[in-house]
Amino acid sequence: MAKKSGGGLLLLLVIVAGVLGYGYFRSQQGSSAEPPAPPGSEAGGGVGRYVALGDSYTSAPRTGAQAGTPAGCQRSDNNYPHLVAAALNPAEFADVSCGGATTAHLSSAQQTKDGTNPPQLDAVNEATTLVTVGIGGNDVGFVALAGQCATGDPAAGPCKARLTAGGKDELAAKVNATAAKISSVLTKIHDKAPNARVVVVGYPTILPDGNGCWPSLPIGAPDVAYLRGSLTKMNAMLAEQAKKHQAGFADTAAMTKGHDLCAASGTRWVEGLIPSAAAIALHPNAAGARAMADAVRKVL
Repeated sequence: MAKKSGGGLLLLLVIVAGVLGYGYFRSQQGSSAEPPAPPGSEAGGGVGRYVALGDSYTSAPRTGAQAGTPAGCQRSDNNYPHLVAAALNPAEFADVSCGGATTAHLSSAQQTKDGTNPPQLDAVNEATTLVTVGIGGNDVGFVALAGQCATGDPAAGPCKARLTAGGKDELAAKVNATAAKISSVLTKIHDKAPNARVVVVGYPTILPDGNGCWPSLPIGAPDVAYLRGSLTKMNAMLAEQAKKHQAGFADTAAMTKGHDLCAASGTRWVEGLIPSAAAIALHPNAAGARAMADAVRKVL
């Protein structure tokens, strides 16, 4: 295989750097689970209040027209919360997701390049009957690794070597540390909306099985496997926290398997470094948003 030129690799790294503020990647299974339905938790058919919380995998930048404020959240009117709301038809709907959000931004304001997003939990109240929440990837920091793992050698694994040096898996440790933050978020949601069904939304399949698709994704096979395994752990943690906190879990990884960023254009539901459909790099396109909405509706 011809070696990629240094200029081409540099261009890909620049593109990666341009999306670091939005979200991240993740992967596989969690097995969907239906949320308990407390009395008075109806949200559909013209009744109830649905609130969507989350990061850029929820806000789905560029997959539709700008929805709500601030514009810096790049919240799409074609993201999975809007699609779920259109199918359910609740009396009230609030999508307060925002690209780049961490668990801290559910309880505190988030500054964006174009406006401030209030604490997302401010939208949750006693009248809320359904909450979906897709958060945690930015706490772990997966997306920042895209530039750090890029390599001109398809057999190299610089990130795995560095992050597992000395026998300690740093990504696994970060996923474990994020579990306590997710636990706190779910406790706060239940406290603010005791009659609501709560659904934790997992992350879709970004990386394929196998060695990846170097040089389109300039990450070597060892790091593709390492990141894929780490992303699987992330979704498993989210599913576990959902179960512990009487919440449902929407397994979006299963719904998007085979439609990862290495799939052919038209089959791809998650865009690569250079998007071929309306979306930002390493994030779901409109078809991916529909698949995520289907995963949420499946557990409702």
